[in-house]
Amino acid sequence: MPLPSKSSAKRLLLSASLCLSAGAQGDVYKFVDAEGHHYYSNQTGLGPEYRLIIKTPPRTYTQDLKKMPLNKNRYGDLISRVAERHQMDPRLIHAVIQAESAYNPSAVSPMGAVGMMQLMPDTAKRYGVSDRYDVEQNIEAGTRYLKDLLALFGADIKLAVAGFNAGEGAVIKYNRTIPPYPETQHYVQQVLSIYSRNG
Repeated sequence: MPLPSKSSAKRLLLSASLCLSAGAQGDVYKFVDAEGHHYYSNQTGLGPEYRLIIKTPPRTYTQDLKKMPLNKNRYGDLISRVAERHQMDPRLIHAVIQAESAYNPSAVSPMGAVGMMQLMPDTAKRYGVSDRYDVEQNIEAGTRYLKDLLALFGADIKLAVAGFNAGEGAVIKYNRTIPPYPETQHYVQQVLSIYSRNG
């Protein structure tokens, strides 16, 4: 149902944000038609005109934050090995993993992203992953993707992280800037904050 005004759209978006912060699970998509009517949905597979504006973390994220120090230590050596193999900064890999899954190798998002680095099926296929739940395969593929994004965007960490979240196509679409999606902008800030603390 179209919303009659911009203020109504803002109220619905605010309401959706509050529901998300309260722990509700479900991504929110937005579509603005040619007449300026705003449509929102939490259904997937709607078509390219709908843009993801709120992305929920894995269902277990809040609980996994409590276990994070233990899991971070548990997988630290593996992350270091993968980082060294691909000449990547392990601090950046740690930051992405913490933001994506809080180090839970079994994490699953409502969108179907899986594992430590929350690989979607297409990304896993691109990097030859046979089991997204396999920790080493997951981190290996996520690290390679991050490395490729850094190469694509001239070693710009902000753009690479934005691409990891929203896809490289979105970054390119917006003239190689962070896409104006609230979720992506928040994600970039979150990862960079963790990255700086890891230093």
